[in-house]
Amino acid sequence: MKIPVYGPRLRRVARKHFGWPSLRPGQFKPMRAVLRRKDALVVLPTGAGKSAIYQIPAVLLPGPTVVISPLLALQQDQIAALNASGDPKTRAVRVSSAETPAQQREAIREIEEGRAEFLFITPEQLSDPERLAEVRALRPGLVAIDEAHCISAWGHDFRPDYLQIGHLIKGIGRPPVLALTATASPPVRDDIIERLNLHKPEIHVSGLDRRNLFLEVAYCPDEDYRWRRLTALLDEAPRPGIIYVATRRAAEELAERLNQAGYSADFYHGGMAAGAREQRHEDFTADKVDIMVATSAFGMGIDKANIRWVAHVALPDSPDSYFQEIGRMGRDGEPARALLLWRAEDEGIQRFFSGGSPDVTELRELAAALRAGPATKTALKDKTGLGPRKLGQFLGLLEQVGAAKAGDGNNWTVPRYAPLPAKAAERALAEYERQQTVQRSRTDMMRAFAQARACRTMTLLAYFGEETKKPCGHCDNCVDGVAEEVEEATGDVPFAVHSTVRHAEWGPGMVMGYEEDRVTVLFEEVGYKTLSVPVVEENALLVPENPK
Repeated sequence: MKIPVYGPRLRRVARKHFGWPSLRPGQFKPMRAVLRRKDALVVLPTGAGKSAIYQIPAVLLPGPTVVISPLLALQQDQIAALNASGDPKTRAVRVSSAETPAQQREAIREIEEGRAEFLFITPEQLSDPERLAEVRALRPGLVAIDEAHCISAWGHDFRPDYLQIGHLIKGIGRPPVLALTATASPPVRDDIIERLNLHKPEIHVSGLDRRNLFLEVAYCPDEDYRWRRLTALLDEAPRPGIIYVATRRAAEELAERLNQAGYSADFYHGGMAAGAREQRHEDFTADKVDIMVATSAFGMGIDKANIRWVAHVALPDSPDSYFQEIGRMGRDGEPARALLLWRAEDEGIQRFFSGGSPDVTELRELAAALRAGPATKTALKDKTGLGPRKLGQFLGLLEQVGAAKAGDGNNWTVPRYAPLPAKAAERALAEYERQQTVQRSRTDMMRAFAQARACRTMTLLAYFGEETKKPCGHCDNCVDGVAEEVEEATGDVPFAVHSTVRHAEWGPGMVMGYEEDRVTVLFEEVGYKTLSVPVVEENALLVPENPK
């Protein structure tokens, strides 16, 4: 059997239809997986050309490509880029709340008649059974999920319909799936794979060390010191830049203080009206705003190459969030600076945001309602009184413990041998608490990153399951010479990085990295733990896990 040669075909399509003379590092292997009709999860940094990974193979695949993306602004940017050349092989249309019913019908018609190749759509649209049937009739050859971390329970976006994308893909005929994100730690990757029901996916992670980004962290004993360090950055660094804060109130107050101090700044957070958010987004993109003070709601979908710095005036909730946010700067390849200004009190804010546990009575009542027969989410909402967000979260938890199942026609039911409502609620609550334990461990890892004396890039990449051989040279610890001292002190290690070990209480885990005499292990049940290597060796706390 002749083995297909994909490289020349992919490069030819890149040149002919997109005007790209070559492929970037990290693009070819996942493109090859797409052409082989395999599921794939791709982690590439912002600006590394993730969209090309589905766009180029789509020209060669039979059937249209369905692109599911969380933000209309992000969709619009990609659609405009695809349609700029007027090439029907790359034409894109969209079905969303932004289009009239007539425009939506025309978009579907263009795909049906072969006048367009890409259908951009939101999960909310696919949740409509009639729309789902229309898309299924198109017989798509590929589904691409952009910003795939939003699907994860650990992601930033918890729109209920987003959590059901795996079921919706099954409803349109289950073509191969390509999930794309700029950052995904091992728990997030596992969660994406599970929620999308990916089948033996190829996982491609590359290019996470962006050498034009300088990483710097400063502990701030009080707010006055933090203000002085922030304004020193604003006085020294070129603009534009983004300042991330923990709360909506902090965004408004800091923007006001900066303006009073003579710095032209604006704010952005999820509590603003949609029109105001869109206008701030456009103003920043168009260089009308030099300094944007924002919560984590700002940034995804910004296609802006010249962001020169990102400052965090609070400890992010996890290295995932931190990496995603600093990844928005320096996309033009020019030097950019990440400054984290943190205080011990910041961690308390993140603990507060974790919120309370689900109500076990509400979980039990929802599990009981499911047993009454197949029902849509609208019917379940009416029966239980749960809001859309909470209903989506509860269904996700019940599904994870085998007490709920998405069926045909967007109906929910219970699977065979499902636990009774009381037991289902108990197991769902235990699953929620497990997830919260892992989330708290991610916050612990963010604090450990802030306190690290080792190379910050090595510390960060170890968290994401990537190993580097030497200090990066573009962080404060490397420049200060501290990282080299730590590397020399580390010496021999008892377990190889990425090897699997077992703890008597915490179960199996993966060794993520070392710093001095400490080892960080990611455990399946309790998340990240940092242990003393001498104590581990003296008490045999970890043993190699037998391969399955």
